[in-house]
Amino acid sequence: MGGSGVLVTGGAGFVGRHVVERLAGRGGVRVLAHRNAVEVPGVEVVWGDLAGGGLRGVCDGIGTVLHLAARIGGDEAQCRAVNAEGTRALLAEAERAGVRRIVQLGTAAVYRDGAHRGEAEGELAEGPRSATSVTRLEGERMVLAAGGTVLRPHLVFGRGDRWMVPALVALMARLPHWVDGGRARISVIAVDVLADVLAEFAVREELAEPGRVLHAAHPVPVTARELVGTVARELRLPLPRGEVDLDGAVGLLGAADDPSARRHLSLLAVDHWYGTRRLWGRVSAAHGPRFGEAFGPYGDWYRQELRGRSR
Repeated sequence: MGGSGVLVTGGAGFVGRHVVERLAGRGGVRVLAHRNAVEVPGVEVVWGDLAGGGLRGVCDGIGTVLHLAARIGGDEAQCRAVNAEGTRALLAEAERAGVRRIVQLGTAAVYRDGAHRGEAEGELAEGPRSATSVTRLEGERMVLAAGGTVLRPHLVFGRGDRWMVPALVALMARLPHWVDGGRARISVIAVDVLADVLAEFAVREELAEPGRVLHAAHPVPVTARELVGTVARELRLPLPRGEVDLDGAVGLLGAADDPSARRHLSLLAVDHWYGTRRLWGRVSAAHGPRFGEAFGPYGDWYRQELRGRSR
């Protein structure tokens, strides 16, 4: 029972592709693919669907499962089928096959709305609102109860990002003003750094924190002003001008009756940063430079991505 291989779910996704590239040279890497192919030499691909079953045997010979797959968007039933029930089915198969370790990529979006100012793991109340985050928390709790480890990033940027920066650029076009002066502080992490961390968890058994959550972000939060200013500079976009408060911004966006839009806007206007000392005290992976410097190498990719969207 069990083995030394690594199974990666979500290996064709934004973060997963980077992780698989890092693990490919060690051998014994298997990717559970749903719709998108994973074409990395030396990586075994098996087809399966977390929401539809067909997982029998995917964990045979596996010692570590990196559970990176998640359903983002859709109604509650669609999200629950993948994020909760799919995780339940994966854990059952992992137990049957004798898998020793489960490491899941979670999300800081499971915390209750409000200002988050450097709290360590376990210090913030959980209380997500969206169907995506509610069901992801259900899945995280299953992994933790099974003795797994959950890494929770907040915002992730880099090659392959089709949510964080594109959404920010769209918001900058609709709301060309600084919100509360851009003073809010925000936890971010480059996808390459996050992939380094996850790959290290896959191969170093002593890093496992059974039943524990770890925040995954650069140890120094970025201000909203630096975040927006860096993106504007690198993507050759105009800087915001003037200033509005959060309520004024909500009004300008016509979102006064849309709690979801207000929550999304609050990510730029309200502190959302997390204590990360526990993670960086354990791994050898480097957290890299701060956002203002780290974003530059991704500029060309983002410009091409945004040009493609505009067409």
